[in-house]
Amino acid sequence: MSFVSNAVMTGFSTGIALQIITGVLKDAPGYKPEGPNKLYRLGNWLWHVGDWRLAAALTAVTTSGVWAAARTVRRLEPMALLIARETVSVAVALPAADGELVRDIAAIPSTPPSFTAPDLTAAPDLSAAPHLLRGAVPVALVVLAQAAGIAPSLPDPDGTRSDINGDFRSQGYANLAGGLFQALPSGGSTSRTGVAVSAGARTRWAGVVSGVFLALVVLLCGSLAERIPMPVVGGLILVVGDELIRGKRHDILRVLRTSWMSAGATVLTFVATTRLPLQQAVILGAALSLILYCAQAARQAKLVALVRADDGHWRTAEPASALPPGEVTVLDYAGSSFFAEPPPHRGPASRPDGARGAVLILVVRALPDVPPSAMIKLLDRYARHLGDQDDRLVLCGVQPSLAHLLQRSGTADRLGDGGVVPAAPELLGGLEEAWGAARERTSRPPHHVSDMR
Repeated sequence: MSFVSNAVMTGFSTGIALQIITGVLKDAPGYKPEGPNKLYRLGNWLWHVGDWRLAAALTAVTTSGVWAAARTVRRLEPMALLIARETVSVAVALPAADGELVRDIAAIPSTPPSFTAPDLTAAPDLSAAPHLLRGAVPVALVVLAQAAGIAPSLPDPDGTRSDINGDFRSQGYANLAGGLFQALPSGGSTSRTGVAVSAGARTRWAGVVSGVFLALVVLLCGSLAERIPMPVVGGLILVVGDELIRGKRHDILRVLRTSWMSAGATVLTFVATTRLPLQQAVILGAALSLILYCAQAARQAKLVALVRADDGHWRTAEPASALPPGEVTVLDYAGSSFFAEPPPHRGPASRPDGARGAVLILVVRALPDVPPSAMIKLLDRYARHLGDQDDRLVLCGVQPSLAHLLQRSGTADRLGDGGVVPAAPELLGGLEEAWGAARERTSRPPHHVSDMR
């Protein structure tokens, strides 16, 4: 989940918020929309406003109004959702209004769930494992994706980043324990988190406290909770979903203004979340993140020339089109070396023919500790090609791990003495040493330096 881009996560979180809204469209006005996906159902719901049940719609609107009125009072703002639910529920129940209640959906038990231990005496039956995995893996993906999407939106009070691995482990422990009490799979919930934050939650202890109180409500007030009208629940969830979407508006605008690729990934993930099963949307989002990374990494490599001034400072300039004979050229490589043919693929490094007596210094300080085999292959090819032209390749800023790989591959022997200059703490450490040795070889004043990024 750490490699899912912010653009993809923004589209996924927004799509989840829309799913929360579409999940209660039937409860709020009493009309169940039809359609193959969430966006179509939302449009169908708005189009058939004439088919809404007046009493249910008025109840949902009243609930939202009471919530909005309670939020105008600073002291009541954390309890606005609770005030709206209880006030409207009592008002609807007193005249015995005809409408769907929570008990019409399911009964709330007045006893805690019983402990059910696995039968360890019986031989395990693994025939059901493939069928269970097909459901368990998608559920885990959806739950973890939701948790990963919530954490960045709600940082810790002290400003530190959440420990995503800790969140994942906690969800795993909770589900393992919950399975012994007939619990459904649980995890991070965007709607529940939004309700908690609206009520004034500041730490994770809010979830623990709410769980304790929920257990007390179920045990002591289950019959009363069954009398809550579903339009009240629908109105409150609509409010929460709207809050979540409006809270994402700045992230959405920021992504849309960043680049067309990021905007496309956000839109595509959002559409996928509303049209496909969530587990497929998560996998699609991960694939989009990988594509975005590869596209951006491939664009980072370019050739920049550096001119060494009389005062010893290096300044940028346009690179030469070919490697000048009898002179020293320095290329500072910075960029992705993941692909099969990493740069340099153009500029002076790509045209060494006819450059007799030239020295090419390649600064590799930006290479990873263990570069891929494609980069080792490229370095060996340039060393061999330059050697055939009576030129020389010098690698500057070489990390110990890279030096070991060059030695094992035989490239270090091809470079010869002084062909590998170790890395130094300075940004261009070792460059002056390599530059001085190269000037002695060419015995000519330097013309310019190139910087590959």
